[in-house]
Amino acid sequence: MRLSLAIQTPEVPTTIPVALLSGGLEEKLGKAAEWGAQGVELMPSDPVRLNPIALRSSLTQHGLTAAAVGSGAASLAAGLHLLDNAPDIPARAAERLDDLIHFAAAVGAACVTIGSFRGRVSGSGPAGPRRLADVLHRAAETAAASGVRLALEPLNRYESDFVHTAEEGLAFVRQVDHPAMGLLLDTYHVNIEERSWHEPFRLLMEAGVLWHVHLGDNNRLPPGQGMIDFAAIVATLRHLGYDGWLSAELLAQPDPDRAARQTLDAMRPLLEH
Repeated sequence: MRLSLAIQTPEVPTTIPVALLSGGLEEKLGKAAEWGAQGVELMPSDPVRLNPIALRSSLTQHGLTAAAVGSGAASLAAGLHLLDNAPDIPARAAERLDDLIHFAAAVGAACVTIGSFRGRVSGSGPAGPRRLADVLHRAAETAAASGVRLALEPLNRYESDFVHTAEEGLAFVRQVDHPAMGLLLDTYHVNIEERSWHEPFRLLMEAGVLWHVHLGDNNRLPPGQGMIDFAAIVATLRHLGYDGWLSAELLAQPDPDRAARQTLDAMRPLLEH
């Protein structure tokens, strides 16, 4: 397992609350490498404004990998959602998802993560989930052709109105019905919605669809600043054979740098045992 920090890219026009590290892009990459991360999860709002070849070169120079490309900035900063009551937003969001997929392929990221970017089914009627499944199936075809996968994130009941648990996520992924469509689990959301630190990870690993993990304590602060048993989670993932990324996507408190360092300092010893 490898550690990653979620960072926003330079074109994002506003501060993303769950993006870590301060400074310009090169400064962020330097800090991530110096403090012990192996990768960064990139959060662009408009990836076509970025130079992925230059960015990939910068990552290589710092000894880092693009752990994933997150869609959170496209949601939080650009206001795009795959399901939305505004008639023009879903089509624009679907185009932006294609942009994120192509950007991920260009920077060498294995997956694009989808959390709040999916939108809400309320207002979409009973056909909302099926409509989203169709959109994601088409996007998964694009992703597969680019050597990238999509990872849908179950979100807690306060942030989403569907797909809250690993079990619900697995059912929805089966509805999407494409081998490039899988799931990620976020420990912060697991803490709110699940009954066990072990079962959600076991369920998705045995189904072969756990492709990414987000880190955040029960208060969405860095690991060790709350009550989640990260040692138990790491032990479970190791036992199940998970060898992917553990990516910190959490509140940048007390500030983006200290949150990043606290995460890495808390998690490194658990991975060394």
